[in-house]
Amino acid sequence: MIHPPTYAHSDRIALYSPEFAAMPHECYQDMRKRFGSLVPVELSPGVPATLVIDYRTAVQVLHDPAHFPVDPRMWEKDVPDECPVKPMLAWRPNAIRSSGQEHRRYREANVAALSAVDLHGLHAVVERIAVPLIAQFCETGSADLIADYARPLAFQVVNAMLGCSPDIGQRVATGVITLFEGSDAAAGNAMLVGALSELVAGKRAEPGDDVTTRLVQHPAGFDDQEVIEQLVTLYAAGVEPVHNLIVNTLLLILTNDRFAGNLLGGSLSTRDALDEVLFLDPPIANFCMTYPRQPVLLDEVWLPAHQPVIISIAACNNDPAISGGDYTGNRSHLAWGAGPHACPARQSGYLIAQDGVDQLLDALPEIELSVEPDELAWRPGPFHRALATLPVTFDPARPFASWQPG
Repeated sequence: MIHPPTYAHSDRIALYSPEFAAMPHECYQDMRKRFGSLVPVELSPGVPATLVIDYRTAVQVLHDPAHFPVDPRMWEKDVPDECPVKPMLAWRPNAIRSSGQEHRRYREANVAALSAVDLHGLHAVVERIAVPLIAQFCETGSADLIADYARPLAFQVVNAMLGCSPDIGQRVATGVITLFEGSDAAAGNAMLVGALSELVAGKRAEPGDDVTTRLVQHPAGFDDQEVIEQLVTLYAAGVEPVHNLIVNTLLLILTNDRFAGNLLGGSLSTRDALDEVLFLDPPIANFCMTYPRQPVLLDEVWLPAHQPVIISIAACNNDPAISGGDYTGNRSHLAWGAGPHACPARQSGYLIAQDGVDQLLDALPEIELSVEPDELAWRPGPFHRALATLPVTFDPARPFASWQPG
C-alpha cells in the first residue's frame, strides 16, 4: 500500500498569513529552493494542501481531469463547517466543481449566456458607470482607487451584465469579498446565496436581456439552486478578480517609469500593462483546486488522496524555466486558467479592466501615489493578490459636461 509523505505543521507554508500577503514573491522563491515544484501549504489553520509552483507541472495538472478531478466532496466531508475556507472550496453544482457530463452541462450554459453579451454595449456600460464614479472625487485632489473607483466599478458592471438591482448586488458584493478573505466565509456565503435567490426569482417572474435570464431560460433546464450556483461563480470571477486586476494594473502604471512614460507616449498599451500584471501579480494568485481520488505520483512526490492540489498562478507565471522577463504581447500566463475549466469570460474581463483603467487615466492623467509603494498594505488571504487601499493624489479637476450620466 502506498503511504504518501506527511509534513510537520511547521513545514507547511501558511498562505493566509499577513507575512505571505506582504511578500509572496519572496516566499515563492524560497518555496522553490526548499521544495521544488510541489509545496506543502496550509490554506487556513489545520487545512493542508499542495501548492504547484512549476509552470509545466501546473499545465499537466490542469489538462488531466482524470487524475486531478475538481469535485471536493470526499475532502469536505471531514472538514468542519466552521473552517474559514470551506465555503470557498466546497462542492457546488457548477462548472468549476463538476466533471464529465455535469461539467459540460453547466459550462455550455455559462458559455452561451456570456457569449451573448454585447461587448460593444459592455464598453458603453463601463463608461456610463466609470464617469460618475470619477466625478465624485475628481474635484477633491485625492482618492482611494479601490473604495472610490475599482471595486464599485467592477461590482456595478457585473450587476448590469447579470441584470441585478443595486440592493441585491450590494449584498452579493459583500458576500463575495468575505468569501475571498476567509474571515467569516460561512456568513458571506449565506449572504451571497440569499441575495441571488431573490435575483433568480425576479428573473423567472420578469425576464430581461441579461446573463441571469439566459441561464434561467437555457435548455439545460436548471432549477433555482443550479442557477444560483452559476451566478455565485460569475460574481466571484467578475467582481473581486476584476477590481483587483484594475488596481494592480494602476499600481504598475503609477510605479513603473517604463510603463507610465510609454503608456502616455503611445508605445505601450493598457493591454500590455494588463498582461504584465497577469504574469507578475495576477489578481487571483492561488486557485484552480483539484482533489486526487487516490494517491498520485507527480514530479516524484506522492500526493495524498482527497487533499487539495492548488495551482499557484503567480508562482507558475514567474517560474524561471519559462519567464523571459519581456511580457509585451505574451499571453501564455495562467491567469485565466487552462484546460477544460479555463475561464469562459476572459474577453469580458479584459474589456472591463482595460476600459476601467483607460477611463481613469483619460480623466486624471497626472495621478500619483500618495504613499511610498512599500507602505501599501496587501490583504491577507490564500487565494487573492489584493491591496487594502490604493491612495492617490492629483490636481483637482472639474467634471466636464460629457461626464454627466445620461
